[in-house]
Order: sequence, then C-alpha cells, then structure tokens
Amino acid sequence: MNDGSNLAVLPSEPTRRQMIVGVAMAFGASTVVSPEVWAGAAGGISHAAESIHQEVVFKATRKRVYEALTDAKQFERVVQLSDAKKTRMPAGASPTQISLEVGGAFSTFGGLIVGRQIDLVPNTRIVQAWRPAYWEPGVYSIVKFEITDIGSGAKLVLDHRGFPDGDGNSLLDGWNKNYWEPLAKYLA
Repeated sequence: MNDGSNLAVLPSEPTRRQMIVGVAMAFGASTVVSPEVWAGAAGGISHAAESIHQEVVFKATRKRVYEALTDAKQFERVVQLSDAKKTRMPAGASPTQISLEVGGAFSTFGGLIVGRQIDLVPNTRIVQAWRPAYWEPGVYSIVKFEITDIGSGAKLVLDHRGFPDGDGNSLLDGWNKNYWEPLAKYLA
C-alpha cells in the first residue's frame, strides 16, 4: 500500500485499486448473467428426447397418399377405419377439417388431434405443428411426412419430434392403428 511517500509498490503486491477491480470483476461477472441463463447454459443439448421415425410403403401413388392425408373428405374415410373411431371418439364427433394453406388449422379424429400446417409441398412433404387435445395448452410437437416413389408404390417417412417425455409408446401405437393400418385399407 502506498502511504504517500515516493516508494514504489512491488509488482508482487497488488494495489488497493487492482484488488477492488479484481473483486468487482469476479462478483460482477456472476451478477451480469441472470441465474436463469446460468441454469440454461448448464443444461446443454439433450440427446435423450424421445422421437418416432417410421417408414411405411403403400400400394398407391405419392399423389394419392398426399391427398389422403390432406383432403378432409378422404382423411375422414381413413378416420372411419381407425381404431380411434371404435375406441376413443364420442358419438357425433365433429368431422375432419384440414386446411390446405400453410398456417391453416386442422382437426382430425373428432378433435382428438389438432394443429397447424407448417409446410405443404404437394405430393412430397407435409409438416405440421401437431398435438393431441389432452396435452397441456400450448404444447405442440412437430410431425413431418416425406413421400417418395418406391417401385410402383409410395414410401412415406414419418418423423415425429418434440412430444412430452413418456408419450412415445402411446403415440407409436396411435400412428400404427390410426394412420398406417386404416390408410393402407383406404388406399387398397
């Protein structure tokens, strides 16, 4: 510490100003970023989230598969063949409604599944913000259907991501019983 004489402070001894600045920087750095940011930064990237990937081949053209998934009247016929129609849908449930506009809404299985169209590429791709009505309000997952030619039929690749943990098995069962099996019957 400098007492006012002309003596120099040795470099190994920090000055009072250096100590104050150092302590302030150390404490300041922890208060500049809120605790929420620190907590989020510590979380990193999750590699454990559930997702569903399925590849299904239909004896139909890409156009027929795409239209069956996007035309309300056709998809209503698929709904009528589904397990949900027999087990979950109330009598008099509202019919299928599907917008063909990006940003437009859809409601299927009597309102059990609802969402918005995110991307529509005719005969090729459908991307939806998708949710069962029983999920918490505001919770949506992303469903992507990619349709390609395979031999004389069409291959549909489903990728379903962003759904609540623990719902994977139920959703997988639903895709099989309420989409693929009745869709195959409808397209046959």
